[in-house]
Amino acid sequence: MTDHYDCFAIDSFEAEGAFGARIRRAGFSLVALDGVLFPALETGSAWPSPEAAIADARQRIDDFRRR
Repeated sequence: MTDHYDCFAIDSFEAEGAFGARIRRAGFSLVALDGVLFPALETGSAWPSPEAAIADARQRIDDFRRR
């Protein structure tokens, strides 16, 4: 399941019965975090549904912007 939020694409994935999210720029450009470039970021949380994982990823994107 892929969700688009602002200029990011969020992919939810299942791992051992829990869901996580992978955040990447929609244009496949690299994501910078504290000056380090990454092709994608994975959330470190386990959620009961893909919708909850995507909601958490959206919150993390909003948090990144506040820094």
